[in-house]
Amino acid sequence: MTPLEDGRIINLMEPGHTGCAGCGQAIGARLVLKAAGPRVIVANATGCLEVYTTTYPRSSWEVPWIHSLFENAAAVASGMEVALKAMGRYENVKIIAQAGDGGTADIGMGCLSGMFERGHDILYVCYDNEAYMNTGYQRSSLTPPGARTTTSPPGTMSWGNKTRKKNMPLIAVAHGVPYVATATPAEPRDLMRKVKKALEIEGPKYLHLLVPCVPGWGIESNLSVEMARLAVETYLFPVFEIEEGVITKVKKVKERKPVEDYLRPQKRFAHLFKPGGEAILEELRRIAEENSKLEPGPAVLFGPT
Repeated sequence: MTPLEDGRIINLMEPGHTGCAGCGQAIGARLVLKAAGPRVIVANATGCLEVYTTTYPRSSWEVPWIHSLFENAAAVASGMEVALKAMGRYENVKIIAQAGDGGTADIGMGCLSGMFERGHDILYVCYDNEAYMNTGYQRSSLTPPGARTTTSPPGTMSWGNKTRKKNMPLIAVAHGVPYVATATPAEPRDLMRKVKKALEIEGPKYLHLLVPCVPGWGIESNLSVEMARLAVETYLFPVFEIEEGVITKVKKVKERKPVEDYLRPQKRFAHLFKPGGEAILEELRRIAEENSKLEPGPAVLFGPT
């Protein structure tokens, strides 16, 4: 809950939306808004989050909220920032642009790159559920190796998605973004701390959240937070902060879990445990091992995700 100026306390993303039970994205979005507070304006790309929170004629958003196209949340947010400054109304206001993995790393890449390059004072949040979930679970450039999607189905010719996840945090760093971080809804305080910290920094900021999707990942609705936790504990999703091009904080797991603990509960990886899936499993183990070596220092040394 977030206190308002008159002392009332409300959720800034209200319940009653039509998201799936256990939606990791909905949990993440509520935490982002809770940390940001009421003095924000949100530009939201087309996608799951936009659809299930604004089923006409209702809205779950208790802050000014603008629906952009699939690809241009960063551009719309940039226009909002420039307009507010031109009208002299930017003081004590923060702007958040947000989209899923497709709207960020694929069709939204050009607008996001422009926002970074121009140096707009905007926090960009990527809700990464690792596929185009809203339109039928198609693969994106943030879909992990071996994952089943409707456009990377396993069969006689394939073992699922063939490519590795695009390294969006490092792409943000390459643009000179002063603050870049990753987080999951499994650690709410960590996520909220990073949102608050980002909003205190002038210039573009990038926050990458792993948000499990119940139907797209093929998990039970009560497992979304646990899947986010296991992604971190297996090092398939490293959690860190990068400030001014330097990795300043890295979450080290006390008891590292085997990647199989994360993969087995998900139907999208079920085929990897059949004869022939060993090579993909080994690739995922290798990615986890590389991620486990991440240490504070220059971000150019940052490994794969």
